[in-house]
Amino acid sequence: MVKRILICTAQVPFIAGGAEVLVESLRAELARRGFEVDTVAIPFNWGSRDQILRHALLWRLADLERIEDRAIDLVIATRFPSYVVRHPNKVVWLVHQFRQIYDLLGTPYSDFGADDQRLIETLRRIDQQTLGEARRLFSISRNTAERLERHNNLHAEVLYPPPKAGDAYFSEPHGDYVLSVSRLDAMKRIDLLVKTLALTETPVRCLIAGRGPERERLEAEVARLGLGERVEFLGFVDDRRLLELYAGALTVYFSPFDEDYGYVTVEAFRSRRPVVSFADSGGVLELVEDGKNGFVCEAGATRKLAGRVDQLYRDRELAARLGAAGHRTVQSIGWDSVIPALVGASECGSPT
Repeated sequence: MVKRILICTAQVPFIAGGAEVLVESLRAELARRGFEVDTVAIPFNWGSRDQILRHALLWRLADLERIEDRAIDLVIATRFPSYVVRHPNKVVWLVHQFRQIYDLLGTPYSDFGADDQRLIETLRRIDQQTLGEARRLFSISRNTAERLERHNNLHAEVLYPPPKAGDAYFSEPHGDYVLSVSRLDAMKRIDLLVKTLALTETPVRCLIAGRGPERERLEAEVARLGLGERVEFLGFVDDRRLLELYAGALTVYFSPFDEDYGYVTVEAFRSRRPVVSFADSGGVLELVEDGKNGFVCEAGATRKLAGRVDQLYRDRELAARLGAAGHRTVQSIGWDSVIPALVGASECGSPT
């Protein structure tokens, strides 16, 4: 019987996102069920090519089989390179691999190229071996699982991570703003939301929650388009305020490039808000269906997305119907199915 569990994760200093939420939520849910659980995090910095391999080696050298002469029954690894860890009972809940050498290779979001071929091949061999040796292999979305199948010929079972706030999400009458909740990073494509807003015919507003390196560029774009009175950058918002923002939104914009999964979709649907997105947003599209619980427009089609936002602004009953459908979409996502799968027991109320 599994009693002592370590969750393994790579931590990029000063950056917190979905992977960090997943790890902390998983730790809390395991502890709540009576397991003795802790987290092992090693800082990850890919500032140089050599650092990537060194960080993978750190995980391989880590001895996590026994701590203070007590056995560790299970390790649950998450994202690269934490799954390189060696353990006789290793389970992987794959957030993502080092995407710059896989699906992002050849896109503006990767700086790897032909000169890096040897390193790319080495990292892929490491993935092949260390992911392949896992006792069980899960992924956080079909998108992540399909990448793994395509590039490494390994099969993973999908376990959708439940949202952080559990049952605390609520809804209010649909307001007059589009909400964006994301790190202000180029891959999150908040710039497309700003361009969309400039094309709307209604006085819909936009609230942007989050911090990141793209803020100055986005603020400059807002100023250039004369949207200063309609766009508000909120920066960091605490958990309670975030729930309120979801609850009062007209709709939620979430359209990163080829997202792994994206908590924002689930959080919006738990709050009965429709989600608007583009057709190249990856894992988002596993939950968002055009015309059923939100709108999905062709990649980069900001004018069409603007029309959809205007449609929701003019028809709050439509927004409510789509939001209610979204709420039904995510009802099955919960820890009571995730924990038994990861731990490998039919019942995980408490270990004995």
